[in-house]
Amino acid sequence: MRESKPSVLIIGGGIAGLAAGCYAQMSGMDSHVLEKHVLPGGCCTAWSREGYIFDYCIEWLIGTAPGNEANQIWRELGALDGKEITNFDTFNRVVGEDGREVRFYHDPGRLERHLRTISPDDARRIKSFCRDLRRFLKLDVFPFLKPPPLKTLPEKLAMVREVLPAFLLFWRTSATQMTDFSGRFTDSFLGRALPNVFFQDHERFPLLPYLYNLACAHHGNAGFPEGGSLGLARSIENRYAALGGRISYRARARRILVEDGRAVGVELKDGSRHYADHVISACDGYTTIYRLLGGEYTSPTLDKLYEELLHEPGTLYPGVVSAFVGVDGEPPPETPHSTTFLLSEEDSSRLPGAMRDSIVVQLRSRYWRGCAPPGKSLFHCTYFSDFGYWRELRTRNRREYWAQKKEVADFTRRFLVERYPGVDGRIEIVDVATPTTNHRYTGNHNGSILAWIGFTEADDLVTQLVNRQRMRLPGLDGFSMAGQWVVGGGLIRAASSGRFAVQFLCEELGIPFRAWESPDDVRWRPEMLGHLPQLDVRPMQFTEEA
Repeated sequence: MRESKPSVLIIGGGIAGLAAGCYAQMSGMDSHVLEKHVLPGGCCTAWSREGYIFDYCIEWLIGTAPGNEANQIWRELGALDGKEITNFDTFNRVVGEDGREVRFYHDPGRLERHLRTISPDDARRIKSFCRDLRRFLKLDVFPFLKPPPLKTLPEKLAMVREVLPAFLLFWRTSATQMTDFSGRFTDSFLGRALPNVFFQDHERFPLLPYLYNLACAHHGNAGFPEGGSLGLARSIENRYAALGGRISYRARARRILVEDGRAVGVELKDGSRHYADHVISACDGYTTIYRLLGGEYTSPTLDKLYEELLHEPGTLYPGVVSAFVGVDGEPPPETPHSTTFLLSEEDSSRLPGAMRDSIVVQLRSRYWRGCAPPGKSLFHCTYFSDFGYWRELRTRNRREYWAQKKEVADFTRRFLVERYPGVDGRIEIVDVATPTTNHRYTGNHNGSILAWIGFTEADDLVTQLVNRQRMRLPGLDGFSMAGQWVVGGGLIRAASSGRFAVQFLCEELGIPFRAWESPDDVRWRPEMLGHLPQLDVRPMQFTEEA
C-alpha cells in the first residue's frame, strides 16, 4: 500500500493540461501544472485593450447541452459553471462577391427549403444532404469518456450496438469529400459556399463533420459559453485549484529529466528542477519529442508524423490571422452573427499571407455581451494564413512585419465600412494577431491552433497513439502525452485527452479512476476573467481613408 499520493508534473496549462490536473486530483494524486504563459488555456485565451476583450478561440463548443459525454466532461471540469449559453439558428452565412447569400440553418427542414429557393435545379442533392442531417440528429455515438483500450467487453459490445445501425451512414459520409459533393451542384455559388459551413474551407473534410456539427448545433450542443475562451479556461483553473492542484506560470520547460529510462521530472528555463513520479506533456508535440526529450524516444508512427507528414501540405491546420475591430455603437438586431465573405481575386491578393479566397466576419459581441463595453460592439475578422510568410517577415524585417499587420487592419476596416452600415466613423480600435503571435505565446508548431487535420493519414496515425501506445513513448516509463497533438484538434478532444491520460495512469498504478461533477453553482461574472494582458505594447494604427 502506497504511503504517499502519486505525484504528477504536467507541462502545459492549456485545456488538456488543466483537465489532466483536475482528473489527477480527483483520482487521489498530487499534481502540479507548469505553464509558460501568464494565463491558463493555451490557445483557448483572450486579451484586452481599451475595455474590449479579444476572444481568440471558441467559435462553437461541443458539449453545451446536457445529456451527452462531452457535456459530462465539461461539468466534471467546472467549465460551464454558472454560465449562460448562446445558441443561434444558423451555423454560418456565406455571401458571394455579387451579394448573393446562403444561410446554413441547422434545422434540416428550414435548411432544405432555403437551399431549394436558391437553386431549385439542385433539389436532389439538397434533399440528400438534409436527409443525412436528419439521420445525424438521432445519433449520439461519439464517446469521450474512456479510451478504447480501457473499455470492458460489455462496453465495447454496447458501443457496437449503437454504431452498427449507423455504420453505412458513417462510412458513406466519411468517404465522400465535401469538395466532391459540392462540386456536383449546378449552382456554382452554392457549390462554392457549402465547404464554408465551418466559416472557412477546410478542403480535405468529408461530409461527416459538417453533418455532425450541424446536428450538435440543432440540439443546442454546439453553443457559445458566457465568458468565451478565457472564461472556459479560468473556470477549469478554478476547479483545479479547488481540488487542491497547483499551477505555476512563467514556467517554461527546458527539458524532461530522465533517469534509467524513466521520466522523473522537469527542468525549467530558469534552471530550477521539479520532480514527480510521472510526467504528462500537454504541450506542442514536436517540442515534447524532439526538444524536451532530445528525440531519443520515438517510434515508426511518431517518425512518420513528425519527420514526414508534419511538413506535407494539407496535413496540419494552417495558422490564422485575426483582426479584432471595436466599434462605438451596435449594429441592427438582424445583423448575422457570422458571415463568410467570398472574395474576388483582387481582394484576396490584398490580404497578406492569405491561403483562401474568403474572410470570416463574426459579430463577437452578439456571442457574449461582455466582450465589448456597454453600447459598443466587437467584430472578429479571420482568415487562414501561411505561417512561413509571417515568420520570415518577423525574422528578417520587423518593420515590414508591422507594415503587413497594418495592411490587415486597413483592409478589415475598409471591408466592414463597405458591408456594415453605421460602422463608418465609429471604429475605435483594430488589433491584429498573426500565426507567429500564436507561436510566440503557445509554442504550437507553425502557429497551428488545431494541430493535425482530421480525416487524413495523420489522423489515422494519431489514433494509434491512443489505441496502441496508450499515449506513451516507447522505452520511456513514467511519461504520457496529452492534447491535440495526440488526439486531434478541438477543445472537447483536448479535455478528453487529459481524462484519458489519467485513466491510463490509474490503470498502471492500480488505483481507481474517479471523477464527479463540479458542485459550484455560483453565477459567472466577467470579473472572474482576472487580469488580461495586452499582447503587444503598442496598439495597431489604421488609415482614416475608407
